[in-house]
Amino acid sequence: MNLNRRDFIKSASIAAVTAAGIAAPRETLKPGLNAYSFNKLLNDAIRQRGPGITLDGVLDFAAKCKFDAFDPTGYFFPGYPKLPPDSYVDNLKKHAADLGIALSGTGVRNNFTTSDKEVRAAGVTHIKEWVEVAARLGVPVIRVFADTQMRAQTWQTVSNGASRANVLEWISAALRECADHGKKFRVKIGVQNHGDFLQTAAQHLELVKAVGSEWCGPIVDTGYFKTPDPYVDIAAVAPHAVNWQVKQSVFGEESEIPTDMIRLLKIVRKSGYKGYLPIETLSPQGKPYDPFTVVPAFLAQLREAIAKTA
Repeated sequence: MNLNRRDFIKSASIAAVTAAGIAAPRETLKPGLNAYSFNKLLNDAIRQRGPGITLDGVLDFAAKCKFDAFDPTGYFFPGYPKLPPDSYVDNLKKHAADLGIALSGTGVRNNFTTSDKEVRAAGVTHIKEWVEVAARLGVPVIRVFADTQMRAQTWQTVSNGASRANVLEWISAALRECADHGKKFRVKIGVQNHGDFLQTAAQHLELVKAVGSEWCGPIVDTGYFKTPDPYVDIAAVAPHAVNWQVKQSVFGEESEIPTDMIRLLKIVRKSGYKGYLPIETLSPQGKPYDPFTVVPAFLAQLREAIAKTA
């Protein structure tokens, strides 16, 4: 009896929508699983050093946990770095489709910071080949590195003392060629920050700008910005993200400080990003790690943060 005219119209509108059966807006952020969370077990199976698990096995686990997407990293395919048979790719794609899980990305190994031109050229060829695998899988993004992926090496050592400007030119030229190939197959080149050449948001965005292609963008690895407040860097790169790797701590895998998931999801939503948020849990050195328990626990945290920030 105390409703004013505005409240009455609002209430009537809600009732009309409900009566018409119009659904509420669908959630635009969906959890995904990066295969690297099962790194050791996947390698155990590949190297036949124990039962381990295969990509198909991780897919089954992802379905059991009700993930929306799966990111099958390239180096867990049998025979990597060789290209997998078309039959294997087709079967993996069908398996995912049968389970109702999207394939959100894949990734390869490469080194574009080295002064060795032949190594850089081989990396470009490798990425181009896997772009075509990605296209056959139906994934929209392939993850590549701009950081040195060699044990006990940095971009300064493998570049033989080249200036940062020179190394930036090497990397951007290589990525531009990969992006041109990606455009042909409708697969974006996602550049991941991995704490070496790319340690800050400014460095990450500088490289993407230098590439200058809409088919190359950043993958935001939330655990690899080497700055006092990584959330600031995440927020700067987020509006340009083509994919994500959501980690348990923004301060690195050895940190005991957990990611503030609510703060992170607010950043993601503010950026306007819509799509999959793959989680990647890691095994800290010298500590027990069981992905079958760690992954579901972290997934629950992500789901809670998605719901609370909706």
